[in-house]
Order: sequence, then structure tokens, then C-alpha cells
Amino acid sequence: MYRGLVIVDLQNDYFPGGKMELFGIEAAADNARILLAEFRKSKSPIIHIQHISLPPNAFFFLPDTEGAQLNERVSPRDGETVIVKNYPNSFRNTSLSETIRSMRIDNLVICGAMTHMCIDATTRAAFDLGFNCTVAEDACATMDLVFNKKIIKAPEVHASFMAALSHPYAKVISTGDILKDMA
Repeated sequence: MYRGLVIVDLQNDYFPGGKMELFGIEAAADNARILLAEFRKSKSPIIHIQHISLPPNAFFFLPDTEGAQLNERVSPRDGETVIVKNYPNSFRNTSLSETIRSMRIDNLVICGAMTHMCIDATTRAAFDLGFNCTVAEDACATMDLVFNKKIIKAPEVHASFMAALSHPYAKVISTGDILKDMA
């Protein structure tokens, strides 16, 4: 079982002071950093995903801005792959699938942001492409949503999407449990 880490959109605009701060982003990034350190230690493949917004009405992750930069907690090192995307699904119009296959990875550990958007879309696409997925639920973050004039708080959004992914799309577990699996 060859495993790779995919860190999705942990970019400055999602952090305090950014244009779209997420609930629990710092704790999620700290857990992603723990996973990143373990994957580096074991010399396992690491792929960083960076979203760059293209629509004319976009207000965050704008090209060539500090907000679009990957957060320092999970900054890529030389030799680590960075794939730029423009859609919630990290596979859409990118080289992600080919990159994963060229690295001979069949099991993905996925973390990042936003739970209800890019983590969901990327995990479902990875499953559909035949990859085995594990989502580090405590290394993902989201925000409050509004539906039918009702506010759905971020913890409920997160829990709902993790529950939906947990069968059949991914094994959804904590960072600690992933580390135990890697031992």
C-alpha cells in the first residue's frame, strides 16, 4: 500500500486576516502540518494543491496575491509537487491524476479546505478515479453556510460532509489515527 498526502487549499485567505477566514482553520492547519511532517519523515509523496480564482467576480485566492499563497504552516519544500487548480475538484483540468499515478500512489490521505467544497469534490473525484481515500477529518476546515434563510454552523457543516464522505468515498478518521496506521 503506497500512500501519498494531498493538502488542498491551505492558503492565507482562509486564515485570520484573510478574505475568507474559516472556522477552525488554525487547528486544521496544525494537524495538516503534523501529517506533512510524518510524510516528509517517511519520504512519502506529498502534493500541495493551490487554488487560483479566475472568475471576474472572485474576491479571494486572486492571482499574485498574498492571500493566494500556501500558508507557512504547510509550505512546500523543494521537490514537493504543487498543482494549481481553478475549480473545487482538484482533478478538473489539472495534472493531479497523472501525477498521482506517476508516483505510483494508490492510497491518498486528503486534508485541507473547505470541507464542504474542495475536500468533498476532490475526495469524490479521487474515489471515482479508483483511488483509496482517507480524509483527515481534524485537518479540514469549513465555514457557516446559509440555506433557505437558515444558518448552518460550521461544525454541523463539517460533520455532515464528513459523514457523507465516510461511506463509500473515504475512510474518515483523525490525524492521530492516520499516524497510528502509518506506524
